[in-house]
Amino acid sequence: MSSLLDKIKPMSIGQERLINALKDSRNEIVGVFGPTGTGKSLISCAYGISSVLSGAYKRFIIARPVVDVSTGKPLTPEELGELYYKVASAYLEDILEGYMGKDEISKLLQEGKVLVTDVSYLRGRTFDDSLIFLDDAQSTQPENAAEILMRIGRNSRLIIAGDPVLQRPMGVEKDGATLLREVLLNEENSVVVDLGLKDIVRPGARRGVKVAFELRMRKRELSNSEKQVLDLVRIHAPDADVVTVVEFKQEKENLGIKSENVPDVLIVAKEGHLGRVVGKGGERIKAIEGESNFRIRTVEMNLDFKEWIRSLHPIGWIKKHIVDVDFAGPELLVTVKRDSFGAFVGQRGSYIRLIDRVFRRLINVGIRAMESEG
Repeated sequence: MSSLLDKIKPMSIGQERLINALKDSRNEIVGVFGPTGTGKSLISCAYGISSVLSGAYKRFIIARPVVDVSTGKPLTPEELGELYYKVASAYLEDILEGYMGKDEISKLLQEGKVLVTDVSYLRGRTFDDSLIFLDDAQSTQPENAAEILMRIGRNSRLIIAGDPVLQRPMGVEKDGATLLREVLLNEENSVVVDLGLKDIVRPGARRGVKVAFELRMRKRELSNSEKQVLDLVRIHAPDADVVTVVEFKQEKENLGIKSENVPDVLIVAKEGHLGRVVGKGGERIKAIEGESNFRIRTVEMNLDFKEWIRSLHPIGWIKKHIVDVDFAGPELLVTVKRDSFGAFVGQRGSYIRLIDRVFRRLINVGIRAMESEG
Protein backbone atom coordinates (compact mmCIF):
# COMPACT_ATOMS: atom_id res chain seq x y z
CA MET A 1 0.00 0.00 0.00
CA SER A 2 1.48 3.34 -1.06
CA SER A 3 1.93 6.11 1.52
CA LEU A 4 0.61 9.64 1.30
CA LEU A 5 4.12 10.84 0.45
CA ASP A 6 4.27 8.43 -2.51
CA LYS A 7 1.27 10.21 -4.04
CA ILE A 8 3.34 13.41 -4.32
CA LYS A 9 5.61 13.38 -7.34
CA PRO A 10 8.46 15.91 -7.13
CA MET A 11 8.10 18.54 -9.84
CA SER A 12 11.58 20.05 -9.47
CA ILE A 13 15.09 19.06 -8.44
CA GLY A 14 14.67 21.00 -5.20
CA GLN A 15 11.51 19.11 -4.26
CA GLU A 16 13.25 15.82 -4.99
CA ARG A 17 16.13 16.85 -2.71
CA LEU A 18 13.66 17.68 0.06
CA ILE A 19 11.91 14.30 -0.18
CA ASN A 20 15.27 12.48 -0.15
CA ALA A 21 16.40 14.52 2.88
CA LEU A 22 13.24 13.61 4.79
CA LYS A 23 13.53 9.93 3.94
CA ASP A 24 17.15 9.82 5.17
CA SER A 25 16.82 8.95 8.88
CA ARG A 26 20.36 10.16 9.55
CA ASN A 27 19.05 13.73 9.24
CA GLU A 28 17.77 14.45 12.73
CA ILE A 29 16.84 17.99 11.66
CA VAL A 30 15.69 18.99 8.17
CA GLY A 31 15.46 22.70 7.35
CA VAL A 32 13.66 23.74 4.18
CA PHE A 33 13.57 27.39 3.13
CA GLY A 34 12.13 29.15 0.11
CA PRO A 35 9.30 31.28 -1.26
CA THR A 36 5.63 30.38 -1.14
CA GLY A 37 4.36 27.80 -3.62
CA THR A 38 7.47 25.59 -3.56
CA GLY A 39 5.81 22.72 -1.66
CA LYS A 40 7.55 23.10 1.71
CA SER A 41 4.45 22.52 3.84
CA LEU A 42 2.79 19.98 1.52
CA ILE A 43 5.79 17.66 1.34
CA SER A 44 6.61 18.03 5.05
CA CYS A 45 3.02 17.29 6.14
CA ALA A 46 2.69 14.37 3.71
CA TYR A 47 5.90 12.88 5.10
CA GLY A 48 4.76 13.46 8.70
CA ILE A 49 1.36 11.81 8.26
CA SER A 50 2.90 8.93 6.30
CA SER A 51 5.39 8.39 9.13
CA VAL A 52 2.62 8.23 11.74
CA LEU A 53 0.44 5.88 9.68
CA SER A 54 3.41 3.57 9.10
CA GLY A 55 4.21 3.47 12.82
CA ALA A 56 7.60 5.18 12.52
CA TYR A 57 6.40 7.83 15.02
CA LYS A 58 3.52 7.93 17.48
CA ARG A 59 2.70 11.59 16.86
CA PHE A 60 3.12 14.21 14.19
CA ILE A 61 3.15 17.63 15.86
CA ILE A 62 2.70 20.68 13.65
CA ALA A 63 3.73 23.87 15.44
CA ARG A 64 3.05 27.09 13.60
CA PRO A 65 2.26 30.66 14.54
CA VAL A 66 -1.16 32.04 13.64
CA VAL A 67 -0.45 35.63 12.66
CA ASP A 68 -2.84 38.57 12.35
CA VAL A 69 -2.16 39.75 8.79
CA SER A 70 -3.11 43.36 9.59
CA THR A 71 -0.79 43.79 12.59
CA GLY A 72 1.76 40.97 12.13
CA LYS A 73 1.11 39.93 15.74
CA PRO A 74 1.16 36.18 16.53
CA LEU A 75 -2.13 34.98 18.04
CA THR A 76 -2.35 32.30 20.73
CA PRO A 77 -4.96 29.66 21.64
CA GLU A 78 -5.65 31.67 24.81
CA GLU A 79 -6.65 34.69 22.70
CA LEU A 80 -8.65 32.86 20.04
CA GLY A 81 -10.05 29.93 22.03
CA GLU A 82 -11.70 27.22 19.92
CA LEU A 83 -11.29 29.37 16.80
CA TYR A 84 -7.53 28.83 16.97
CA TYR A 85 -7.86 25.09 16.46
CA LYS A 86 -10.39 25.54 13.65
CA VAL A 87 -7.93 27.84 11.87
CA ALA A 88 -5.05 25.44 12.50
CA SER A 89 -7.04 22.40 11.28
CA ALA A 90 -8.23 24.28 8.18
CA TYR A 91 -4.56 24.91 7.39
CA LEU A 92 -3.94 21.15 7.24
CA GLU A 93 -7.04 20.52 5.13
CA ASP A 94 -6.02 23.23 2.65
CA ILE A 95 -2.50 21.85 2.27
CA LEU A 96 -3.62 18.25 1.72
CA GLU A 97 -6.62 19.00 -0.49
CA GLY A 98 -6.71 16.44 -3.28
CA TYR A 99 -4.39 14.08 -1.40
CA MET A 100 -6.35 13.29 1.76
CA GLY A 101 -10.01 13.64 2.74
CA LYS A 102 -11.27 15.87 5.56
CA ASP A 103 -12.71 12.84 7.41
CA GLU A 104 -9.31 11.13 7.39
CA ILE A 105 -7.63 14.28 8.68
CA SER A 106 -10.28 14.75 11.40
CA LYS A 107 -9.79 11.15 12.56
CA LEU A 108 -6.03 11.62 12.92
CA LEU A 109 -6.60 14.84 14.88
CA GLN A 110 -9.21 13.26 17.14
CA GLU A 111 -6.98 10.27 17.87
CA GLY A 112 -4.11 12.59 18.77
CA LYS A 113 -1.83 11.11 16.12
CA VAL A 114 -1.63 14.51 14.45
CA LEU A 115 -1.58 17.67 16.56
CA VAL A 116 -1.70 21.23 15.20
CA THR A 117 -0.71 23.80 17.81
CA ASP A 118 1.27 26.98 18.44
CA VAL A 119 4.93 27.14 19.36
CA SER A 120 4.28 27.86 23.03
CA TYR A 121 2.79 24.37 23.40
CA LEU A 122 6.27 22.89 22.91
CA ARG A 123 7.93 24.84 25.73
CA GLY A 124 8.96 22.84 28.77
CA ARG A 125 8.03 19.47 27.27
CA THR A 126 10.07 16.55 26.03
CA PHE A 127 8.82 14.62 23.01
CA ASP A 128 9.68 10.96 22.41
CA ASP A 129 8.64 9.00 19.31
CA SER A 130 7.47 12.23 17.69
CA LEU A 131 8.03 14.08 14.47
CA ILE A 132 7.83 17.84 15.05
CA PHE A 133 7.22 20.25 12.19
CA LEU A 134 7.87 23.95 12.84
CA ASP A 135 6.23 25.80 9.96
CA ASP A 136 6.36 29.53 9.08
CA ALA A 137 9.62 29.86 11.02
CA GLN A 138 10.06 33.44 9.75
CA SER A 139 7.27 34.48 12.17
CA THR A 140 8.77 32.61 15.14
CA GLN A 141 11.28 33.87 17.65
CA PRO A 142 14.54 31.94 17.05
CA GLU A 143 14.86 31.40 20.80
CA ASN A 144 11.61 29.40 20.74
CA ALA A 145 12.98 27.17 18.01
CA ALA A 146 16.21 26.68 19.98
CA GLU A 147 14.13 25.51 22.95
CA ILE A 148 12.34 23.03 20.69
CA LEU A 149 15.71 21.55 19.75
CA MET A 150 16.37 20.91 23.44
CA ARG A 151 13.04 19.11 23.78
CA ILE A 152 13.61 16.48 21.10
CA GLY A 153 13.58 13.11 22.84
CA ARG A 154 14.22 9.50 21.83
CA ASN A 155 13.29 8.52 18.28
CA SER A 156 12.22 12.06 17.42
CA ARG A 157 13.04 14.40 14.55
CA LEU A 158 12.45 18.04 13.69
CA ILE A 159 11.49 19.70 10.40
CA ILE A 160 11.77 23.48 10.11
CA ALA A 161 10.24 25.38 7.18
CA GLY A 162 10.15 29.09 6.43
CA ASP A 163 10.17 31.84 3.83
CA PRO A 164 13.02 34.24 4.66
CA VAL A 165 12.39 36.41 1.59
CA LEU A 166 8.78 37.34 0.88
CA GLN A 167 7.18 36.62 4.24
CA ARG A 168 9.95 38.07 6.38
CA PRO A 169 8.48 40.70 8.72
CA MET A 170 9.14 44.24 7.48
CA GLY A 171 12.03 46.05 9.15
CA VAL A 172 13.58 42.80 10.36
CA GLU A 173 17.05 42.10 8.98
CA LYS A 174 17.33 38.56 10.32
CA ASP A 175 14.06 36.80 10.97
CA GLY A 176 13.59 33.40 12.61
CA ALA A 177 13.90 31.48 9.34
CA THR A 178 17.14 33.24 8.35
CA LEU A 179 18.80 32.69 11.73
CA LEU A 180 17.70 29.06 11.99
CA ARG A 181 19.00 28.36 8.49
CA GLU A 182 22.41 29.82 9.43
CA VAL A 183 22.55 27.60 12.52
CA LEU A 184 21.49 24.43 10.71
CA LEU A 185 24.03 24.85 7.89
CA ASN A 186 26.80 23.79 10.28
CA GLU A 187 24.81 21.70 12.75
CA GLU A 188 25.68 18.02 13.11
CA ASN A 189 23.14 15.53 11.69
CA SER A 190 21.12 18.27 10.04
CA VAL A 191 20.54 19.25 6.42
CA VAL A 192 19.32 22.44 4.76
CA VAL A 193 17.32 22.35 1.53
CA ASP A 194 16.94 25.69 -0.26
CA LEU A 195 14.04 26.03 -2.68
CA GLY A 196 13.86 28.87 -5.20
CA LEU A 197 11.90 30.30 -8.09
CA LYS A 198 12.46 27.20 -10.22
CA ASP A 199 10.74 25.12 -7.50
CA ILE A 200 7.49 27.15 -7.50
CA VAL A 201 4.86 24.76 -8.78
CA ARG A 202 1.63 26.03 -7.21
CA PRO A 203 -0.60 27.68 -9.85
CA GLY A 204 -0.54 31.45 -9.49
CA ALA A 205 2.28 31.45 -6.93
CA ARG A 206 4.90 32.69 -9.40
CA ARG A 207 2.71 35.62 -10.37
CA GLY A 208 2.11 36.27 -6.68
CA VAL A 209 5.86 36.41 -6.05
CA LYS A 210 6.30 38.92 -8.86
CA VAL A 211 3.45 41.08 -7.56
CA ALA A 212 4.91 40.95 -4.03
CA PHE A 213 8.26 42.27 -5.27
CA GLU A 214 6.54 44.94 -7.36
CA LEU A 215 4.55 46.13 -4.34
CA ARG A 216 7.73 46.22 -2.28
CA MET A 217 9.39 48.47 -4.87
CA ARG A 218 6.38 50.75 -5.31
CA LYS A 219 6.39 51.39 -1.55
CA ARG A 220 10.02 52.57 -1.57
CA GLU A 221 10.74 56.08 -0.28
CA LEU A 222 12.44 57.93 -3.15
CA SER A 223 15.33 60.34 -2.65
CA ASN A 224 15.22 63.81 -4.22
CA SER A 225 17.36 62.70 -7.15
CA GLU A 226 15.13 59.67 -7.73
CA LYS A 227 12.03 61.87 -7.64
CA GLN A 228 13.70 64.17 -10.17
CA VAL A 229 14.25 61.28 -12.60
CA LEU A 230 10.71 60.00 -12.08
CA ASP A 231 9.31 63.47 -12.82
CA LEU A 232 11.32 63.57 -16.06
CA VAL A 233 9.94 60.14 -17.03
CA ARG A 234 6.42 61.48 -16.52
CA ILE A 235 7.22 64.46 -18.79
CA HIS A 236 8.97 62.57 -21.61
CA ALA A 237 7.17 59.21 -21.31
CA PRO A 238 3.71 60.02 -19.90
CA ASP A 239 2.25 56.73 -21.16
CA ALA A 240 4.84 54.60 -19.31
CA ASP A 241 4.16 52.89 -15.99
CA VAL A 242 7.30 53.06 -13.86
CA VAL A 243 7.51 50.83 -10.79
CA THR A 244 10.45 52.63 -9.16
CA VAL A 245 13.68 54.51 -9.74
CA VAL A 246 16.93 53.84 -7.86
CA GLU A 247 19.96 56.18 -8.00
CA PHE A 248 23.39 54.97 -6.83
CA LYS A 249 25.97 57.35 -8.32
CA GLN A 250 27.65 58.04 -4.95
CA GLU A 251 27.80 54.34 -4.07
CA LYS A 252 29.43 53.64 -7.42
CA GLU A 253 32.07 56.32 -6.78
CA ASN A 254 32.68 55.08 -3.23
CA LEU A 255 33.47 51.63 -4.63
CA GLY A 256 35.91 53.12 -7.13
CA ILE A 257 33.89 52.12 -10.19
CA LYS A 258 34.67 54.54 -12.99
CA SER A 259 33.47 52.56 -15.98
CA GLU A 260 31.11 54.50 -18.23
CA ASN A 261 29.24 51.23 -18.81
CA VAL A 262 27.93 51.28 -15.24
CA PRO A 263 24.80 53.45 -14.92
CA ASP A 264 24.04 55.94 -12.16
CA VAL A 265 20.32 55.20 -12.17
CA LEU A 266 18.16 52.16 -12.85
CA ILE A 267 14.54 52.62 -13.93
CA VAL A 268 12.27 49.63 -13.33
CA ALA A 269 9.34 49.68 -15.75
CA LYS A 270 6.11 47.73 -15.50
CA GLU A 271 6.16 44.62 -17.69
CA GLY A 272 5.26 45.65 -21.23
CA HIS A 273 6.16 49.32 -20.62
CA LEU A 274 9.92 49.25 -21.19
CA GLY A 275 9.66 50.45 -24.79
CA ARG A 276 7.52 53.38 -23.72
CA VAL A 277 10.21 54.57 -21.30
CA VAL A 278 13.01 54.24 -23.86
CA GLY A 279 11.16 55.53 -26.95
CA LYS A 280 11.28 54.16 -30.50
CA GLY A 281 14.79 55.33 -31.23
CA GLY A 282 15.82 55.81 -27.63
CA GLU A 283 14.88 59.49 -27.83
CA ARG A 284 12.91 59.48 -24.58
CA ILE A 285 15.63 57.98 -22.39
CA LYS A 286 18.24 60.24 -24.04
CA ALA A 287 16.17 63.30 -23.13
CA ILE A 288 15.81 62.09 -19.53
CA GLU A 289 19.57 61.48 -19.31
CA GLY A 290 20.36 64.90 -20.76
CA GLU A 291 18.17 66.79 -18.31
CA SER A 292 19.11 64.74 -15.24
CA ASN A 293 22.88 64.44 -15.96
CA PHE A 294 22.69 60.73 -15.00
CA ARG A 295 23.66 57.64 -16.96
CA ILE A 296 20.45 55.63 -16.98
CA ARG A 297 19.57 52.01 -17.66
CA THR A 298 16.11 50.49 -17.77
CA VAL A 299 14.85 47.04 -16.88
CA GLU A 300 11.46 45.38 -17.02
CA MET A 301 9.68 44.29 -13.83
CA ASN A 302 9.86 40.50 -14.05
CA LEU A 303 11.65 37.66 -12.29
CA ASP A 304 14.49 37.41 -14.82
CA PHE A 305 17.14 38.57 -12.36
CA LYS A 306 19.88 37.79 -14.90
CA GLU A 307 18.59 40.75 -16.90
CA TRP A 308 18.59 42.97 -13.81
CA ILE A 309 22.23 42.07 -13.14
CA ARG A 310 23.17 42.63 -16.80
CA SER A 311 21.71 46.14 -16.66
CA LEU A 312 23.98 47.00 -13.68
CA HIS A 313 27.16 45.21 -14.73
CA PRO A 314 29.85 46.99 -16.80
CA ILE A 315 30.67 43.94 -18.95
CA GLY A 316 28.11 43.49 -21.70
CA TRP A 317 28.78 39.78 -22.28
CA ILE A 318 28.62 38.78 -18.60
CA LYS A 319 25.02 37.53 -18.82
CA LYS A 320 26.15 34.66 -21.07
CA HIS A 321 28.48 33.48 -18.30
CA ILE A 322 25.86 33.49 -15.55
CA VAL A 323 24.75 29.90 -15.08
CA ASP A 324 21.89 30.53 -12.68
CA VAL A 325 20.28 33.15 -10.42
CA ASP A 326 17.91 31.91 -7.73
CA PHE A 327 17.12 32.20 -4.06
CA ALA A 328 19.27 30.44 -1.48
CA GLY A 329 17.73 31.31 1.85
CA PRO A 330 17.34 35.07 2.28
CA GLU A 331 19.61 35.98 -0.66
CA LEU A 332 19.86 35.61 -4.40
CA LEU A 333 22.70 33.26 -5.31
CA VAL A 334 24.39 33.99 -8.64
CA THR A 335 26.30 31.03 -10.07
CA VAL A 336 28.96 32.11 -12.58
CA LYS A 337 31.24 30.12 -14.87
CA ARG A 338 34.58 29.62 -13.18
CA ASP A 339 36.71 31.29 -15.89
CA SER A 340 34.54 34.43 -15.72
CA PHE A 341 34.11 34.66 -11.95
CA GLY A 342 36.78 37.33 -11.45
CA ALA A 343 35.32 39.49 -14.21
CA PHE A 344 31.89 39.13 -12.65
CA VAL A 345 32.78 40.18 -9.08
CA GLY A 346 35.20 42.94 -10.18
CA GLN A 347 38.37 44.25 -8.55
CA ARG A 348 38.13 43.81 -4.77
CA GLY A 349 34.55 42.65 -5.34
CA SER A 350 33.43 46.13 -6.42
CA TYR A 351 30.90 44.98 -9.04
CA ILE A 352 29.15 42.39 -6.87
CA ARG A 353 29.11 44.81 -3.94
CA LEU A 354 27.38 47.46 -6.04
CA ILE A 355 24.82 44.98 -7.38
CA ASP A 356 24.19 43.75 -3.83
CA ARG A 357 23.55 47.30 -2.57
CA VAL A 358 21.18 48.13 -5.43
CA PHE A 359 19.19 44.90 -4.96
CA ARG A 360 18.90 45.51 -1.23
CA ARG A 361 17.48 48.96 -1.90
CA LEU A 362 15.12 47.67 -4.57
CA ILE A 363 13.68 44.49 -3.06
CA ASN A 364 15.41 44.11 0.33
CA VAL A 365 17.29 41.02 -0.91
CA GLY A 366 21.07 40.68 -0.98
CA ILE A 367 23.26 39.07 -3.64
CA ARG A 368 26.13 36.62 -3.30
CA ALA A 369 28.07 34.81 -6.01
CA MET A 370 29.76 31.45 -6.38
CA GLU A 371 31.71 29.65 -9.09
CA SER A 372 29.93 27.01 -11.10
CA GLU A 373 31.07 23.48 -10.30
CA GLY A 374 30.45 22.39 -13.88
